[in-house]
Amino acid sequence: GVSLAQDSKPPSKSATAFDNPIPNIPGKKILAILVEYPPGGATPPHHHAPSAFITAYVISGAVRSQVDDGPARVYHAGEYFTENPGSHHRISENASATEPAKMLAIFVMDQNDAPLTRLDK
Repeated sequence: GVSLAQDSKPPSKSATAFDNPIPNIPGKKILAILVEYPPGGATPPHHHAPSAFITAYVISGAVRSQVDDGPARVYHAGEYFTENPGSHHRISENASATEPAKMLAIFVMDQNDAPLTRLDK
């Protein structure tokens, strides 16, 4: 039989890099989250805060991503993708089973919008 352990991927870790109000856009802030994926790691399918526009920049390694019904594709260090407000981030995972990956997710969003991330039920 197939064990559940084969299907589970190690979780990504995230930490806030910066969180600053935008002085010339009242009520908005720019927030950056450093996401670190262990080899084979992933973030489960999720949505972000409804006001958030996100630019995700791959710092190292390679990240496989699918937003809404767009194609799943691999982004390498120095490449980026965007997520429009309300997007469903279906796939967010390390493209490598042997090397770690790092990505900086930069959010432009309402200052008090929460929660930042809601995993699919």
